Order: sequence, then C-alpha cells, then structure tokens
Amino acid sequence: MRRIASSGDQPLSPEDQRVRDLWGDGVTPARLRAAVDDLRFQLGQSDRFRGGLIRAGAWETHIAETLANLGLPAELAVLPHVESSFNPSAYSKVGAAGLWQFMRSTGRRYMRIDGAVDDRLDPFRSTEAAAQLLAFNYRVLGTWPLAITAYNHGTAGVRRAKETLGTDDIVRIVRSYSSRTFGFASRNFYVSFLAALDIDRNPDKYFGPLPKETKGYRLRLPADGSHWSGQLLAQQLSPAEMFTGQRAPPHYRVQRGDTLAALADRYGVPIESLAELNHLRTSAHLRPGRVLTVPEATTITLASATPPPSATPVSPAPAAAPPAAAAPPPAAAPARPVSPAQPAPAPPTPPAVAAATAPVAAIRTSASAGSIARQPVIVTASAPPAAVAPPSPGGAVSPEVAVQESAEDAKAIEEVVVASTRPHAGSTLQPLSAAQAEAQGPALGPAADTEQSADPFDYSVAQDETIHVAAEETLGHYADWLGVTSARLRELNHLKFRSPVLIGQRIKLDFSRVTREVFETLRHEYHRELQAAYFAGHRIVGTEIRIARAGDSGWTLSQRRPQLPLWLLQQYNPDLDLTVLRPGTQIVMPRVEEVGSGG
Repeated sequence: MRRIASSGDQPLSPEDQRVRDLWGDGVTPARLRAAVDDLRFQLGQSDRFRGGLIRAGAWETHIAETLANLGLPAELAVLPHVESSFNPSAYSKVGAAGLWQFMRSTGRRYMRIDGAVDDRLDPFRSTEAAAQLLAFNYRVLGTWPLAITAYNHGTAGVRRAKETLGTDDIVRIVRSYSSRTFGFASRNFYVSFLAALDIDRNPDKYFGPLPKETKGYRLRLPADGSHWSGQLLAQQLSPAEMFTGQRAPPHYRVQRGDTLAALADRYGVPIESLAELNHLRTSAHLRPGRVLTVPEATTITLASATPPPSATPVSPAPAAAPPAAAAPPPAAAPARPVSPAQPAPAPPTPPAVAAATAPVAAIRTSASAGSIARQPVIVTASAPPAAVAPPSPGGAVSPEVAVQESAEDAKAIEEVVVASTRPHAGSTLQPLSAAQAEAQGPALGPAADTEQSADPFDYSVAQDETIHVAAEETLGHYADWLGVTSARLRELNHLKFRSPVLIGQRIKLDFSRVTREVFETLRHEYHRELQAAYFAGHRIVGTEIRIARAGDSGWTLSQRRPQLPLWLLQQYNPDLDLTVLRPGTQIVMPRVEEVGSGG
C-alpha cells in the first residue's frame, strides 16, 4: 500500500495495479496511506485451518446430508471452519460451544441443553440444529449473505440493518451500516465464510494432499478375550450409581429473603455461574416462589484392580458419544439462487417445498444482487490410571490380566479437579481465561461482537418514543417498566378503558421516570426469560406450511397447538399481521416437541 501510494506516475507491477484498481479512480495517495492502519493479519491460522480440514472428514457426510434434506446450499458446510475449526469440544470466551459454536440460549431452541445434557457438544445433533437456525435466518432475511451474517450477529441485528438502509445488499450493509453492536466480527463474518469456502474447495492449492479423518469411535476395553456387554459393564457399578433414567437437574424454590449471592455461597459456586445457569443478571431480584436450577455434585467411581491408600482425582480419557438419532426432517427452506444480472426480489412467503440447492455462485453473487453437567463432577479412582482390569466371569476384578495403558492413553488421563463452574466436555474444559478461550475457540473468524440470538425482533425504542407491541406484552408490562400507571399510557395513546393492545400496534411511551435504555433492558430481559423458560422444556424440530382459512388469526392457530406459543409463531412470521389473516396466506408453523429429562 505504501509503495502504491508513493508511486506517482511510475508504472506498477501487475499485482500492485490489481490492488490499485480495487480502489477506483478517485482514490488519493493520502487515502491509500491511511488504509495501511486498517490492514489486519493473524498468525497461526494456517495450522488451525489445516487441522480443521483433517477433522472435517469425520463429520462432512452427515453435514452434507443434513443440509440436503433441508434444501439448503451445500456451501454452508464450511461454517464450522470459521466457528470452531471443526473441533466438536471447542468453547469460546463468550460461552459458545461445540462444532457450530451455539450459545446456550440459541441452542435451546433446537437441542437439549440443561444440567444433565448439552447437545451442543454432539456433532450430529448440533449440525441438525445449525441447519434449522440457518433456514430460519433465510426465511426472515431473504438472502444467504444476510442469513450467514445473522449466524454471528443475530437475526434481529441484521434485520435492523436491512430495514435501516432499505436494502439486502450485503456490500452496502457491510460498508455503510453503523451500529454500536455491528463491529469488526459481524462486519467481516461473511467474507470470513467466503475465505473458508475458497480454501475448503481448493485444499491442495494451499496445503497439498491431506489425510481426512473417518467417522467412527474407538472404545478401549481390557483385552482378555471376554465378550463385553452392557450387562457386564453395569456389574462394575455399585447400586447407588445406577439409575433407571437420566436424573433431572436439581432445583430450588426461592424463599422470601433469598438473594442470588446468598444462594451462590450456599452451593459453593460463583454468583456469575448461578446467574448464567438461570438466565439472570447478577443483580437480579429473586421473587419468592421462583424455581432456580442449582448445581449438584456427582461422584463417579472407576473400577480398579487394587485399592490404593488414597483416591486420586483424575479425568477419564475422552470418549465420543454415539451418533444421535436423526430428528424428523423439517420442512425445507427455500434456497433461492440469485444471479448478478438479476437482483433478488423481496422474499415471498416460503413455499412448502424447497427449491433446488443454491450453487456456490448464488452465495457469492447474491450480495451484489455447557456441558454434560454444569455442576461439580468429582471423578475418583481407586487404582493408578495406568492399569485397568477386566471383570472376571463372576464380576470380580482379575488383577492378573490388567492391561498397561499406552503412552497416548496415559497422556490423555490427566489429574484434574473439575470446578463447579466448568462444564465437562469430553477431555475439554470450559476456558477460564481469554487466552484459553482463544486457544480453544473459533479458528478463523474474529470473536463475536454480540451474543448470538435467533429472536428476530428489535426491542429498542424508536426515535419518536414509540414501540410496536410484541406478543405476550400488555400495557401493564409497559407501565411497570416505565414506572407509570396504565391509565397514563391509555391517556397518551387515546385508548379506552380495558381495550387491549394488539400485536404490531404502535404505542407511545412516557419516559419521565426511566430512561429509554432502562426500558429496553427490562423489555429484552422479559422476553429472554420468557423464551428461556419455554425452551427449557421444548425444542423446535422443523416447520410446516399452513394456508390460512376464513376466521384464522395467530391466536386461533396457536390455540389449536397447546405447545406453540403465539410469540414463537410471530417469530417465524415477523412480517405478517397475525391479528387478522387473509384466507390463502401462507403461515410458517414451527413444529415443537417436549424435551424430556429421563430415559
């Protein structure tokens, strides 16, 4: 850049000329010199990406099948390069986990994530969840560049950018949209994806021939010739360690006078961990009667040959979970190819059947057109980890046939104490520092600027101090958050006594008692807690299309399906007026199921 800026009228090399032409005819030498400070690079990415390409072999078939079954572009399969470098045990410093780096709140929409199970760490289940989230983003936003950007920035944030600039052109949004939360990571996420796509499609160009990992699992068992079975394995457990089903995480009902700090002290965990586990702020006031999820210690005893004098804390060698059962295939999202010569029209209501998978050119050119348990896990062994003995036919341990662990196995068994605030994920622990998070976290893309969220609604207040009513909101909510009376709001909006507010209705607010920022925070927290409570017991497994009939409304449709709240129906149809639906209108109906804690 400095050489080009100081070249004057001298001829440039072909490469320098190519870079110079990217700036257009009006660029000045001063602008080129200033651009030097905007250039960034990061060392070590080549090694990380190379490792990701090797690891990707274990999952690429399942990812390709999942995307194809939903009618999504096959190119989306490279997103884990940007998110985790295809490390299924990766954690980021903001709490995202797994191959697809889901936040807990977003992951709960499609997976089970609680004190006993964290499906984010299951590459198969999390892949199905990521496909559903990407399909949802595409339905709401209409183009793949925006849908991919929303995977990092959140659906509501990208929707706000699109509406603010009045365009779905990713180039204009990246260059022109200004927002406090639309920072370096979000602005560069789509181009990071394109870079990963180019390298993934041409690995030999950058790395030469690479071996790919294959899908499968190895289970280490003592080599005594016995025919191992679940029954024989179960004989090594004491009766106290065997359960007919997965125990639900323990809960505590808040009593009068309880505080978050006092409960954190009682259970021996940091207040931040207890607050995050229950989707609360650390300063939140606890209402009597509220049920909180609390940590619980679990002790696992490993079978051994000879009991030593004292127990030694160890962490078991990593063992991969078996593939999760595939969920029923959801209704496909349309994958609209868009050519550069013909800009994309506003997205129609999605059809019931997906269009053909978009080619790579469509994605490139449409722009210009937790944990197994969040609780103490105390693992003890009554023998040195170097020896593991098989059972004898009667279930007794036979020291004579103990197998010496290999150097690789011994290295995998490290002496650790799993703290109560760190979820256990195979052999990877949740990082406690930014340095650890960076070492384990996303490989290519920069750290996220905002918390990933699939909620497409903007809960901010407009410049004229008005808002649009969202589902599950009443005048009473607004009055509480504003510190005024409902009568004052009725007077301000010329509403009759007892007349309800309707979804989508514009309401004028009174900010004489609180600031807009306080109101927005309380409103967002209300919806976050509402959705967290619902997704603690439900998950989305797909979608289907319903054609509205005479008399249908969002309320009547949600009442016919007791497990489908109106706010979720609104999220899947953010541009429809659900108060009155015209016959023939297509409505996207999310299919949900209960998430059980047993079995």
